[in-house]
Amino acid sequence: MINRLTAQVGGNRSLAIGLLKKRGHLSDDGKAFTDEGAKRNMMTAEERAKSRAAKLSGRSESDYDYNAEKNTVKLRR
Repeated sequence: MINRLTAQVGGNRSLAIGLLKKRGHLSDDGKAFTDEGAKRNMMTAEERAKSRAAKLSGRSESDYDYNAEKNTVKLRR
């Protein structure tokens, strides 16, 4: 998860670690995942994308279709 987020924030590893700490996914020292962080780290990109969308909308994760090329989800019809 750290490497993927680092790539998404322009290669800035310290920024990625800071974001993960802020979200509660890394311990304060930045060296270990919290329980929630370990859970998200074990998820696939598809699972994380659906989880984000479901959290924002209040809908079920199964209500979404995943686009692997864009790492996005859209509501099923």
